[in-house]
Parts: sequence; C-alpha cells; structure tokens
Amino acid sequence: MSTPYETIKTLLESTRLEELQRGLELVRVEIARAGSQEARPLFEMVSSVFYIDPLDQPELMPVLDEAINLVVGFGNWVIPALVERLDAGDLKAQMAASHALGRIGADAIQPLLSEYERREDPGFRAFVLYALSKIRSPKVLQAMPLALEAAKSDDLELRDTATRTLGKFVESIPSAELPAEFHKAFIEQVRRNLGDPNAGIRAKAIRSWGKMAKSGHLEQAERAELKWVCERLLGVDDAFDWDRAYIVRKQAEDVLRNLE
Repeated sequence: MSTPYETIKTLLESTRLEELQRGLELVRVEIARAGSQEARPLFEMVSSVFYIDPLDQPELMPVLDEAINLVVGFGNWVIPALVERLDAGDLKAQMAASHALGRIGADAIQPLLSEYERREDPGFRAFVLYALSKIRSPKVLQAMPLALEAAKSDDLELRDTATRTLGKFVESIPSAELPAEFHKAFIEQVRRNLGDPNAGIRAKAIRSWGKMAKSGHLEQAERAELKWVCERLLGVDDAFDWDRAYIVRKQAEDVLRNLE
C-alpha cells in the first residue's frame, strides 16, 4: 500500500488536470496534518508542477496558478529554495518561481538582492529582477539602484529586463517616497534606452516612462517632455522622424493616450 507522499508524487507527475488537482488537494491535507515547517518534501513535489508549459497545455494553467499559491502558503522558509529555482535552466520553472516570490512580497526582497550581488551571471540576474518586478510593495525601492545599473548593462537580456522592471517599481512606490536622485536617474536612463539599437528595449523604455507618468511621479513640465518624446516616436511632430519599429510606436501611442 502506497504512502500519502507516494500517491501525491505520482499524481503530480501526471499531465491530466483531474489527477494534478487531486494531488494538490492531498498536499493541503498533509500540510494541515503535519504543518508547513515539515513540508520540504511536499514543496519539492509541488514545485515540479512549475515545469508545466501553459502554452502547450493551456487547460493546466489553473493548476499551475494553484501550485504557485500553495507554495507561497508554505511560509517564508521556501524563499531560498525559490531563489535557487531562478537558475533552474527551464524558462517555465523560472517564471513560476518568480511569480511565487512576487506573491510572497516584501520578505523576498533582501534574499533576492543578496543573491543578485553574489551571482554575476547576467541571465540569473535578469530573473532576479523579473522576480523583484512582481513584488507589489513600496519596499522595492531598495532594489532601484540595482535596476538602474542593470539598465545600462552590455547584456541584452539583463538590460531589457531592467528597463521593464523600472516601470514596475514606480507603480509600487508612491511619488512622495521616490528620492529625487532616483527620480532624475530614472528619467535619464529611460531616455538613454530610447536610443537602444534593440526595438524591444526602446519599447520598454517608453512604456516605463509612461508608467512613471500614470503613477503620478511626473510634474507638468516632465509630462510635457514625455508627450513631445511620444510625438517624435510617432512622427507627428515637425521632424517627421518616427521610430521604424511598430512595437515602439504602439507603446508611444498608448502612453500618449494616457497623457491626454
């Protein structure tokens, strides 16, 4: 006769919705019985669900979301294990671990920052930034210097992720709590990244600048400057020198609409 853990392991290795849901339900029963502090083996089993590909099997997306919430419910002891999974070598698992860290919230910030400083691999650092961007707390201000520096990186992936992350941060930080030096550095950096040869980074730069406006961080003169930049990217100013990339123009159009 199999043990509950053996049954859970078998169910969570399935690709069938009903069996995966049953496995997660049994995990909840075991946590209620043994407590989350004794649940490291259960964490390992549940996190195996992170390897589900929601694009290949969209019907399993609710199970993936449920597994992420279940992992978050284990408590803060899972933070180091989740940070380790940012180096899993599998995009799906890395994304799921990032979302779990984001849902844990501010308690995950310092462990992420510490690991970022310890590891120099730009791919890993990009996933740390991605995880930080998922945290909805004003305390992400602690990571602002790191993101500003990463937005200058020679590594394309890290620079791209950092440019996006800056916009996510200002959505979580009240304007009154953003120091003037960060405010200035933010605008200078996104302005600089609008000249990036990569269209994706240029699109993220104008989008992040727009998030700054939408979140109430810009004074009237700064909003006017942003409006002028959007018009230039769209080619509706007197220079008629628009950005050739559709993705950049689309983002500029969205920002301009929100400014009006």
